[in-house]
Amino acid sequence: MKLIVVDYGAGNLRSVAIALARLGFDPLITSEPEAVDNADIVILPGVGAAADTMSNLAQRRLVEPIRQYIASGRPFLGICMGLQVLLSVSEEGGEHPCLGILPGRVRRLPAGLKVPQMGWNRVHQRSSHPIFDGIPDGAFFYFVHSYYADPEDPSVVIGETDYGVTFPAIVAKDNIVATQFHPEKSAESGVRLYENFLRMTR
Repeated sequence: MKLIVVDYGAGNLRSVAIALARLGFDPLITSEPEAVDNADIVILPGVGAAADTMSNLAQRRLVEPIRQYIASGRPFLGICMGLQVLLSVSEEGGEHPCLGILPGRVRRLPAGLKVPQMGWNRVHQRSSHPIFDGIPDGAFFYFVHSYYADPEDPSVVIGETDYGVTFPAIVAKDNIVATQFHPEKSAESGVRLYENFLRMTR
């Protein structure tokens, strides 16, 4: 089983790979478009701004391979920026087109809040989904972000968090699961989420 973690120059790849290795998997960290084409499972982690992310993906010729991979129905997990970049447009630093997989916009957290939100917050489950197996409703996960995803279709939102505004903490549609939080930094619940995702791929 070819499990790849997409490297487009963002941080936190090593911590993701370590979390996966602890579950008995041997992920390949790669920026090669051909690796995405041939993968069985793709994980797209990320931090930073959407415009930089899209620019870095484009420079590495990864934009179309990621779109085609998702369209093929194979399992995809997006983490933090890996969620936001799935939407149509990000408002971070102006308006920047993203991958356009999930219609919607990426918006800034409301004024008056400490930004970025950095730390633990509860995730309230809005829909039953295998990704939540063994994870209690209201479990804490670790967030680091200044913007949040606002998809047009509310049915894709399976978990929410409150931080000045209620926003999607986790979305799921068909073969896609994506989180605003960082499972690899979220202790036992984060490990269980990775385990559930990988079990779903089987």
